Amino acid sequence: MHYELYYWSGIQGRGEFVRLALEDAGADYTDVVREQGDAVMEPFLSGQQDGARPFAPPFLKAGRLVLAQVSAILHYLGPTLELVPEAESRRLQALQLQLTIADLVAEVHDTHHPIASSLYYQDQQAEAQLRAADLRAQRLPKFLGYFEQVLAQADGRHALRQHSYVDLSLFQLMSGLQYMFPRRMAALAPELPLLHGLQERVAQRPRIAAYLASERRLPFNTNGIFRHYPELDAA
Repeated sequence: MHYELYYWSGIQGRGEFVRLALEDAGADYTDVVREQGDAVMEPFLSGQQDGARPFAPPFLKAGRLVLAQVSAILHYLGPTLELVPEAESRRLQALQLQLTIADLVAEVHDTHHPIASSLYYQDQQAEAQLRAADLRAQRLPKFLGYFEQVLAQADGRHALRQHSYVDLSLFQLMSGLQYMFPRRMAALAPELPLLHGLQERVAQRPRIAAYLASERRLPFNTNGIFRHYPELDAA
C-alpha cells in the first residue's frame, strides 16, 4: 500500500506522530503537502474529494480511504505496519494511550493560545503565562507521571511490552516538551527515568535515527505545537 500523508508544511505539528510511524516501519508514503503546497489539501477539507471529509489535517489517504485524526490514523496503520500487538484488547489499550497523549498535546497547544487560536501569541501573552504556570506545576507531572507508571507496569521499556506506535508518540511528546520547556523538563527528569530511557532507545532505532538526521525531520519552531517562549518556562 502506498500512503499519502497530508499536513501543513513548515511545521512538525500533529502530523509528526503519523510521520514517525511511517518512517519507523519503512512504509511507502508521500508527504504530499511538502511536495505540492498547502493548497492541495483544500479539496479534501471542503468536501470536494471522495472519502470521509476531514475537519483538519493531518489526514491519510490509503487507496480510496481518507482518514483524519492522529489516534484514528495510528489505530488503522498499527496492525499493517506491525506497530501494535495483535490482540484486540492490546490494540484498544494502544488507542487509549494515544488518545491520552492527544489530550496533553491539546493542553500544550492551549498554553500558548489560551484564548483563541485565531489570535497571535503576543495578543494573549499574559494569559499564556498563567496557563503555562499551571501546565508546568500541575498538568505535566500528572500526565508524564501517568506514562512513567504505564512503562513501569509493562516491562519498563515499552508502553505495551513490545515496540509500538505509542512508544514513537511518547518519544515525540518528550522531545517536543524538552524543546518547549527545557528548564521544567530538566527539573522533572529525575522523576521520569523510564520515559527518558524510551526516548533514547527510539532515537537509536535505525530508521528513526536516519529520519532524524535527514532534512525530512523539520526542526521545532514557534509556528508549531511545541513552541519555546522563554517567558513561559521555569524550573
